[in-house]
Amino acid sequence: MQNNTTIEVLNDLIEINNDRIAGYQKAIEESKPADTDLEVFFLSMISQSHQIKNALATEVQTLGGAAANGTTVKGNIYRAWMDVKAVFTGHDRKTVLSNCQAGEDAAQKAYQSALEQDGIPAYIRAMLAEQKDRLKGSQDEIKTLRGPVYR
Repeated sequence: MQNNTTIEVLNDLIEINNDRIAGYQKAIEESKPADTDLEVFFLSMISQSHQIKNALATEVQTLGGAAANGTTVKGNIYRAWMDVKAVFTGHDRKTVLSNCQAGEDAAQKAYQSALEQDGIPAYIRAMLAEQKDRLKGSQDEIKTLRGPVYR
């Protein structure tokens, strides 16, 4: 039973990281061509999520499970909302970063929830805490890019 719970938690986080990948790909599309600094940042966030997702998938397979390969329903709704919001507000830097901030907030909540689950082995809990900290760094970078009002 413990393995099933752990696999489920890890697969939820794989889906969250898939959401991040799709969200940052969408953010690149929504950014203006002049915002090359954002494109570089978003590409690094995509790479970060691939690394994290691969580590999670390795643990799922080690525990005898199959790694998730989709995104969350909430993530699909979030990206659709980004499309609608872009139509009304344009593809400005502030809007794109605001949408990314919302995604990072959701990722932090998902990791916090995972860390609060009972029955997660200590070595996996440590890995999740480290990943959460890495993602917190990304969240902080978005706040910096958004400007002093958002810090």
